[in-house]
Amino acid sequence: MSFLPNIVGAHLVFERRGHVLLGLRPPDALFAANVWHVPAGHVERESARACAVREASEELGVTVAEPDLELVHTVHLLDANDAGTVPRLQLFFRVHRWRGEPRLMEPDRCLQWRWWPLHALPDPTVEYTVAALEGIANGWPYTDVGWTP
Repeated sequence: MSFLPNIVGAHLVFERRGHVLLGLRPPDALFAANVWHVPAGHVERESARACAVREASEELGVTVAEPDLELVHTVHLLDANDAGTVPRLQLFFRVHRWRGEPRLMEPDRCLQWRWWPLHALPDPTVEYTVAALEGIANGWPYTDVGWTP
């Protein structure tokens, strides 16, 4: 078996009174066009927690401190339909506290932010996001998507 790097994503789970914050991706997005997704970004030359803090500021205009992030779920993702796809490790952090109200900061990357009931997510929502939210609700630490036994 050969070494294959994985892309790491940091995802933010903002919850309020049984609702989760999701953003609608634009129709020209390279990934998940016209689909709802939690705030997220690729980990660059930084820790995953630092990435989550940065994305909260860039995407939502809110301030989050690293100690207020709790890793609650990991999704290991592979697009089984594309042999050239790089696997992705998606880390989901629950945000316990933040300052400010989420607002649209990058209208070219997100059309709107909206709070959705956890039991009634919009259709369509990114498949691995749904899997992660289900995992979080059930207390599961890990889900894999797209991998075959």
